[in-house]
Amino acid sequence: MKREGWKRFGINRGESISDHMYRMSMMSMLAPPALAAELDMAKCMKMCLIHDMAESIVGDITPVDGVSKPEKSRREASTMDYITQGLLGNVDGGRVGSDIRAIWQEYEDSQTLESHYVHDIDKMELLLQMMEYEKRGKGKLDLGEFTYVKTKIVLDEVKVWAEELIQEREKFWAGHAHVQGDKGVEGGVAVEKKAMQDEYYSKEQ
Repeated sequence: MKREGWKRFGINRGESISDHMYRMSMMSMLAPPALAAELDMAKCMKMCLIHDMAESIVGDITPVDGVSKPEKSRREASTMDYITQGLLGNVDGGRVGSDIRAIWQEYEDSQTLESHYVHDIDKMELLLQMMEYEKRGKGKLDLGEFTYVKTKIVLDEVKVWAEELIQEREKFWAGHAHVQGDKGVEGGVAVEKKAMQDEYYSKEQ
């Protein structure tokens, strides 16, 4: 299943949800040593591979779909119950399903360092994919509204990565008009799109 956000810009052969989760898992291994020492790296990799599992059934719900965060959470939680208790309920006495469900819930609750890190990696993967599509478009495809997610990154170490990527993007667009979503409305993000992303990335349930 393809990631829906890119389709709005005519990218119909874009990354799939599984592509996204796999690359996140690989990216999570690049944590700076000081941060890695504080993380359960194995759990982070699992969390990357699990966090969007529900979308294989419920679909990729994006900020522009008009689905409230509580409703999105309800649909995905119900789907994870179906996967982990129904499909995986008898695997190893239910242990596998229980472990997957617990890691997914930890990501959703976003209270632990591991979950904060994986949420940030989720945003970094989006930014990296955005840059790849813009470069492929050779200056004819402006995906700048997605750079607003940079403002939602929590950990300082990941903020450094995001800033480096944004600087690379500015060099790519040098001399040409483009949306600078990391600056919000002032950077060209429509007010309604900013509001949608604020709602989507809110930790409020």
